[in-house]
Amino acid sequence: MISRYTLKEMGELWSEENKFRTWLKVELEAARAMAEYKIIPVKAYQAIKKKARFDVARINEIEQEVNHDVIAFLTSVSEYVGDDARYLHFGMTSSDMLDTSLSLLMKQAAGIIDKKIGHALRQIKTLARRYMMMPCMGRTHGILAEPTTVGLKFAVWYTELSRAQERFKAATQAVSVGKMSGAVGNFANLDPKIETTVCRRLGLRPAEVSTQVVQRDRHAHYITALALLASSLEKFATEIRNLQRSEIGEMAEGFTKGQKGSSAMPHKKNPITAERITGIARMLRGYAMSAMENIPLWHERDIAHSSVERVIIPDATIVIDYGLQKFNELLKGLVVNEKRMIENIFHRGGVVFSQRLLLKLTGPVGSRDKAYRMVQRNAMAAHQGRGPFRELVKQDREIRKHLSEADIDDCFDLRYYTKNVGKIFKRVFGR
Repeated sequence: MISRYTLKEMGELWSEENKFRTWLKVELEAARAMAEYKIIPVKAYQAIKKKARFDVARINEIEQEVNHDVIAFLTSVSEYVGDDARYLHFGMTSSDMLDTSLSLLMKQAAGIIDKKIGHALRQIKTLARRYMMMPCMGRTHGILAEPTTVGLKFAVWYTELSRAQERFKAATQAVSVGKMSGAVGNFANLDPKIETTVCRRLGLRPAEVSTQVVQRDRHAHYITALALLASSLEKFATEIRNLQRSEIGEMAEGFTKGQKGSSAMPHKKNPITAERITGIARMLRGYAMSAMENIPLWHERDIAHSSVERVIIPDATIVIDYGLQKFNELLKGLVVNEKRMIENIFHRGGVVFSQRLLLKLTGPVGSRDKAYRMVQRNAMAAHQGRGPFRELVKQDREIRKHLSEADIDDCFDLRYYTKNVGKIFKRVFGR
């Protein structure tokens, strides 16, 4: 079960305290590797490891003077370490630590997100199996089309969300890289083996090649995958919103005891959670555009991406985490009105069975176009309120020359539309 308090996990991940903790972790691993390869004294590394601390307030105070967050951080740590701090950040540039730390945080955020995607997939699978054969109205262009099943709706959601999960996993893999290659990426001060060792211990891969920074197409891939995920959640939420409309009434968000839908209209039960998910998706698509704008940096690096990423990367992961939380809550409380679904299928006397009737009639009539016109005139009459479609068809003398009453009734059998659902489910869920 997902609790609202699990949202704290993502917020704490992006806190200043955890950011600096991650920076220190990277710096300590770099010092450790340098000591092992005799670039810095082993005793210096041991002293750094033992004494290294930081103070967030002190870092912010120093930054006010130096206007450089990494220098402020290193100065704060140095105040705890003492003389051996001269071997801290040895031969490194700021982005060696910053980009490696950012990759670590993005990978950790991805783990939180993936768990909630997995929870949503399990809920959707349960709903799909529960309503596998439950007939409901299929609609195209927002208009009644032909019967389908509720289970098939959920099966579509399941496969789409599965693709989103795999896409995000691939994006996470792409961004899970670190670098220790120096100011322009040529390893002038440190051997590539330092980078390889540090990345391995942090659970990252070394970037095959980098400039002063890890290339930002990786980060854009990650944020765009989140935007695509959010867009699919919006699609599912929009379907619920539409089906909750008063004139349809086939699905609805749960409505808890004591909840109120409107300050003015006591009868209201609004799809507020689904609408919230729509808003979240809009935000994330905007973040994806910003992430793509960060890809073209000048030469080996400029700083144009930095201020953008400080906002969009924490925000995007926090927002999708919240969106998935709301989506899981929505699924858990979802109300399916089976009675209303059947009523809507037989609206106007079952006009939605028109194609079945057309196919039945085409052979005996000998012309598809002629059969179409015969069925259509009765469907239009039903739409105009001149009687139920099935009865109008039975009263149509021209149609009755070719079809018996039993033939006509057979065209209104819902089993015709559900006979292959099991085969589809086998494709989606296996045996």
